[in-house]
Amino acid sequence: MRKKFFNDNESDKDVGISSLLWLTKMRQLLHHFSFELRRSLPNRCLLCQQRIDQQGYQQTFPQRMLTGICQTCLVSGLYQTEVCLGCAKPLTLLQEYCGRCMVSLPIKVIAPCSYHQGLGHLVSAIKYQRQMAALNVLSQQLAYRIQQLVNYGLIDLPQVIIPVPLHANRLRQRGFNQAWLIAKQLSDLLDIPMDDEYIFRCQDTTPQAGLDGKQRRDNCHQAFALKVQQQPLNTGVTLAPYQHVAIVDDVVTTGTTVNEIAILLKQHHIATQAWCLARAEAPELRESL
Repeated sequence: MRKKFFNDNESDKDVGISSLLWLTKMRQLLHHFSFELRRSLPNRCLLCQQRIDQQGYQQTFPQRMLTGICQTCLVSGLYQTEVCLGCAKPLTLLQEYCGRCMVSLPIKVIAPCSYHQGLGHLVSAIKYQRQMAALNVLSQQLAYRIQQLVNYGLIDLPQVIIPVPLHANRLRQRGFNQAWLIAKQLSDLLDIPMDDEYIFRCQDTTPQAGLDGKQRRDNCHQAFALKVQQQPLNTGVTLAPYQHVAIVDDVVTTGTTVNEIAILLKQHHIATQAWCLARAEAPELRESL
């Protein structure tokens, strides 16, 4: 009886492995079918209305579809030189900061493009028009830029990716959080976990668009809080689950939102960098891009 029992367990194990292999194979087939189907559908650039060619793009990003923007418009909208990771000032040498930012050492903001150089329209369309066609491509370009900077030794990959949270009221009104969508893409592309619960928005602030720097700072002041963990034995000491995180948003303008979150995290000795699809530079820097 004991021998039969073990044989039955082995049989069940074989069935489980076979089922897992079958499911894996089916997922691969579905992914391939979905990819070929999307590639066969009409796909035109939202900026120039020309048909989007896939060949060159897939040499860099295998099994990734170029949607929403053609390669010409994409390349022309990306940064053409290295930029300061603090203020986005163009640099002639590969380095972290410009001379001015070396003094203050602001939070590093990584973006593949300027909001004012052609691609900003696609970024704003994600939030305000629910136009998601370019979301994947812009996220891929951001992931590529991040990996570039890691290879250059200018940044380190974080332990976790955290999207800038929306207040529950705003999330209910909009129906989605664009920062969460971007963070999910980056998590898959870079194989870094995402935590969308550690930081939450405790104040239902007014939209930042249209506010000047001081108004933005006042608007975001103490707008965020952490989901803290208590030490065992009721010591009253809070635990920080991370030492290094990346805050993800669609656009960084004055940096008020990411700086407010960075200040909050610094109180728990957590280092922060910011990732975004586009950087809205100060007016005096735009002409030099």
